Amino acid sequence: MSKISRREWLALAGASSAFGLSACATTNSAAAETQPLQTLAAAKGVRFGSAMNAGQLNDARYREIMLRECSTMVAENEFKWYSVYPEPDVVNFGPADRLFAFAGENGLTMRGHTLLWHRQEYSPQWVNDLEFASASATADFVEEKIALIVDRYDPGIYTWDVVNEAIDDQTGLFRETSLSARMGEQLIDHAFHVAKAHAPNARLVYNDFMSWEATSTAHRAGVLRFLERLMSRGVPIDGLGIQSHSNYEMPDEFTTAKRREWVAFCNEVAGMGLEMYITEFDVNDTRLKPDIAYRDALIATYTRDYFDLMLSYPQVKEVLAWGMVDDQNWLQGFLPRADDVLKRPTLYDKDYKPKAVRNALSAAFSAAPYRQPI
Repeated sequence: MSKISRREWLALAGASSAFGLSACATTNSAAAETQPLQTLAAAKGVRFGSAMNAGQLNDARYREIMLRECSTMVAENEFKWYSVYPEPDVVNFGPADRLFAFAGENGLTMRGHTLLWHRQEYSPQWVNDLEFASASATADFVEEKIALIVDRYDPGIYTWDVVNEAIDDQTGLFRETSLSARMGEQLIDHAFHVAKAHAPNARLVYNDFMSWEATSTAHRAGVLRFLERLMSRGVPIDGLGIQSHSNYEMPDEFTTAKRREWVAFCNEVAGMGLEMYITEFDVNDTRLKPDIAYRDALIATYTRDYFDLMLSYPQVKEVLAWGMVDDQNWLQGFLPRADDVLKRPTLYDKDYKPKAVRNALSAAFSAAPYRQPI
């Protein structure tokens, strides 16, 4: 009889029940809670960090959390086209420059997010209104916009989310925008080739929000086929960014069947030879009961289960939270709670105090196998 692999076992059962029972595990977990997350992650060859926005540079308590817990960071919105190119003749690098300077001054590495957000609702309206005469005209326009950003920060950005969310989450098909009208998927190939030419030593990533949720079945399949097409065309892609928001389903819905489907997806990505990056972790609690202890316990258990599974892949090279403090997280405005109670999606509460979810992540890092770092 063949032995079941650790990853298969994690897919079949809640990993927290496996790791939390022995006295040794309890002792190790308690010790992990006192160490910075960046230290625990680095010991296993993983970078840990978080998103940060320019406004948070003025928040001393937020800065303190970032510098204690993180070895890397990413700008929440400041590198996106609607921030850098708000109008046809306007280029605004000010907020991005401030975040980049903060990282450099404090010894944090930095991810770049994102060179092309391929969704019309998040593109500047003036870009959506463009009508290009040819594919070459489109290519020239895209190259100019991407190169201007990359050249400003290279080699200070070690990995770029070159393209974000190009696959429709409902259909699994390639999205259409004003930029793809003449180029189709060649737009994506071109973006990666431009990024490679201007940042030859950076890791180049495709980033998307497909997940373990049942609502993500078509999305997962579409992303896999998309990655296969990119690789078949020789696109210089190094990895897949797995955002890891829990969007529509609650943390107690991470069932055995859904774990199996998610493992199958991750196995296919790993089988393509791609690295994997957890780029935007947080947990939605829209439909959970309002009791804080109840929500925190469920979110912590889910977090431990999810990261025990994901960190079993040596291809997972980094973990980034999408913000560190509850009341400043984007999920407060996404699918808001009917009772208007503040959501608790991040590692620290609104009073900047660490929560059970932070300790669950620290325990997952402590239990993870070592992998070669990037």
